[in-house]
Amino acid sequence: MLIIQKFGGSSLDGLERLRRSAQIVKDAVVSGHKCVAVVSAAGDSTDALAELAGKIDPGHSKREKDALMSTGEQQSAALMAMMLGSMGVEALSLTGWQSGIYTNSIHADADVEQTLPWRVTAALRQNKTPVVTGFQGLDVKGDVTTLGRGGSDTTAVALAAALGAERCRIYSDVAGVYTADPRLIKDARHMPLMDMRDMLTLAHSGSQLLHAKSVALAMAEDVELELYSSFGEDQMSVVRRLEDEERPDYAGVTRDTERSQLTLVGKACTVQTLRDISALLKDEGMEVLGGRAGEGFCWVRLAPKQLSYAAELVHRAYLI
Repeated sequence: MLIIQKFGGSSLDGLERLRRSAQIVKDAVVSGHKCVAVVSAAGDSTDALAELAGKIDPGHSKREKDALMSTGEQQSAALMAMMLGSMGVEALSLTGWQSGIYTNSIHADADVEQTLPWRVTAALRQNKTPVVTGFQGLDVKGDVTTLGRGGSDTTAVALAAALGAERCRIYSDVAGVYTADPRLIKDARHMPLMDMRDMLTLAHSGSQLLHAKSVALAMAEDVELELYSSFGEDQMSVVRRLEDEERPDYAGVTRDTERSQLTLVGKACTVQTLRDISALLKDEGMEVLGGRAGEGFCWVRLAPKQLSYAAELVHRAYLI
């Protein structure tokens, strides 16, 4: 079985976390599977690079910023390959362009246009474990591009589709999908199954669990996603297209602090749901500054400082 295993920055932040993630790869290899690891930049290193670029030149070129921002993943890939080697697993680190990830030329938010992973395939045939840098690719001019924050998820899905992988596993610091961010809402429920359409809406509405482009690509390529924690928790979630009767009425609530929006996602969302949420929040003394309902969602706009409490109220009313 061929398994794509993507590790987020929190799973690679420091030597012990790197070793734990490498052990997950090794365990799969020892079990007889072929694996491709896709890695993000460790910890907050991408933010640190962006801050440094801003200090040097606030008006820097997007091309040069992409060249800089892609280096964090390259460090992670090399370190992961070294760690696997120290564990007896022969590994090969590869950049996005060495892995055949070709994109358009929209720097900082590029779309994958073609995936030709011949070098990844060659490594697998040699019984090596490729460790691929996520988040990056190459455009038609030969310039490095990046796929947007969270873009390593998209790299993993693109490789899964191109290689015909049986599994595409996303490892982070959260054990799968919850009805809300469990770090913010203590009553958030674990969701063993999540519909792709609901997941895409959540991703577009502020959830940082999966990159929205990765979910859209997974839908287009029919790639099922498995979400795990890299910190040893047993539970996980599968994200795939569900029949309507399998979907819950309400799948989750999320907030977008940049847009000051709170979004409830689920097939039962209607204009009446929007009215009810607005009334609920107004009864708690909150001013609803706007809202909209559409197929599978409804959102309201609030003052930023009210988003967290509003999320708790909506979660309690619709998701417990």
